[in-house]
Amino acid sequence: MKEALVVIDMQNDFIDGSLGTTEAQKIVPCVIEKINSFSGDLYYTRDTHSEDYLNTLEGKKLPILHCIKDSFGWQIQKDVWEAGATKNPIIIDKPTFASTQLAQTLAQKQYDRITLVGLCTDICVISNALNIKALLWEIPIVVEEACCAGVTPQSHKQALNAMTMCQIDIIPAG
Repeated sequence: MKEALVVIDMQNDFIDGSLGTTEAQKIVPCVIEKINSFSGDLYYTRDTHSEDYLNTLEGKKLPILHCIKDSFGWQIQKDVWEAGATKNPIIIDKPTFASTQLAQTLAQKQYDRITLVGLCTDICVISNALNIKALLWEIPIVVEEACCAGVTPQSHKQALNAMTMCQIDIIPAG
């Protein structure tokens, strides 16, 4: 079976930086374990903004500087990066929540199953899962609950429920 693991936005700013949360910090070991045990193709996405972020529509709705290209906060968290660095990961920088480039790249590779983990469940994980599902509706799309965290625990659960309704398979925590 040809599989892909997509690690969504496991960047310093989302873990313990400007938009970091305790929940995001707690999933780091689970994400590392998932990467280490995964034998298929590995993808990392990076939320990527420029210095004029606050002048963008997203910046006006979320006026917190984060993931400015080439900054420390933009980098994938060190241990998460090192877990997959030898697996020749494909890195996709994305200026918005979902990446059409990611979905198109996955479609070209003809995977039998695609698993997503990372941050934030209720913004970028759900956006990318639904985007991939729209293009690859016959391919199982899986999200691992224990390897994801949302902006809040409540919005994390809401996103998981919404993805379930859209026929994205959720592997429950525990």
